[in-house]
Amino acid sequence: MTRDSFLFTSESVSEGHPDKICDRISDSIVDLYLQAEPHSRVAVETLATTNLIVLAGETRGPAEITAEAMEEAARRCVREIGYEQDGFHWENADVHCHVHGQSVDIAQGVDSADDKDEGAGDQGLMFGYACSETEPLMPAPIYYSHRILQEMAKARHAGSTPELGPDSKSQVTLQYENGKPVRATSVVVSTQHQEEVSQDRVREIVRGFVEEILPDGWMCPEAEFYVNPTGRFVIGGPDSDTGLTGRKIVVDTYGGAAPHGGGAFSGKDPSKVDRSAAYAARYVAKNVVAAGLADKCTLQVAYAIGVSKPLSLYVDLHGTGKIDEQKLEGILSEVVDLSPRGIREHLALSRPIYERTAAYGHFGREPDNDGGFTWEKLDLVEPIKAAAT
Repeated sequence: MTRDSFLFTSESVSEGHPDKICDRISDSIVDLYLQAEPHSRVAVETLATTNLIVLAGETRGPAEITAEAMEEAARRCVREIGYEQDGFHWENADVHCHVHGQSVDIAQGVDSADDKDEGAGDQGLMFGYACSETEPLMPAPIYYSHRILQEMAKARHAGSTPELGPDSKSQVTLQYENGKPVRATSVVVSTQHQEEVSQDRVREIVRGFVEEILPDGWMCPEAEFYVNPTGRFVIGGPDSDTGLTGRKIVVDTYGGAAPHGGGAFSGKDPSKVDRSAAYAARYVAKNVVAAGLADKCTLQVAYAIGVSKPLSLYVDLHGTGKIDEQKLEGILSEVVDLSPRGIREHLALSRPIYERTAAYGHFGREPDNDGGFTWEKLDLVEPIKAAAT
């Protein structure tokens, strides 16, 4: 039996968090390759620490994407995020590139041939989720956690909050009653700041963003509003905490409100189903909820490396469905092609659209005019409705 009343917490981290810097750099390299050749293969990881960035991984693509080009992309990302600190500076940091060619054994399993369709880039299981708690059909705790940091970052880039630095984290706990979020019971925000700025000033800056983002009447009690609980956050970014690509997978997805298959997204081209199938699963789940067939939908899909057909498709409507789940599984298999090629082509994923996904979540975002976040579109609603009647 599901509980109707409970507390649930999710966290987010900003674009300046060490792990998110690494995600962005890795995704910038994916975009470099896809811009030059849409069928490039990329799996690149990034490590960042005090004035050091290390790139490693495997690629197959145009020779024009050199180590120098990847280094330039890394420095640009760090500059645009806003790091010009003694311990981490876009211009002064050492960048080491250890990216090499893709294994031929992997390539022969993934590539299409005369008698073989394009296969999955790895085995794995991926989940998608959607719910009716917020307008973008995302769980409310992660949605508000992301938005607080997004608005703080916009203000910092605009120059209106010069007291704050790039590195920050948020955490929102919501009270649910009758299965619906009704208020925040606690909010935590830690943000890097200039040394001369008082914690009282930081608290008041942050308060404005939290009150702006939370719905009216949702602000937590003053005693449960925590800003920089340690009392100081001057040294931040990779100078204070080493960053790695792919270490914030729950921040990237649903904030813990739904399962995650385990695979990270950033640094991977769309032949890797860790990324593309997770996008497709979100796309399908979101359209199911938007079609009015359920208030919540969890979808799982699984693959084997080198095999084009999904091994399984599972749908859970959490007791909120207006359609039999087994029937819906059959409908979804007919409405959308969940093979690696089908996903890549339907969602137009072989384009340089990934650097923008690296912070503030891969889901719940607005589709871009140039083709970013296509998995957030609602163009399956009518086909699903028609098949369900």
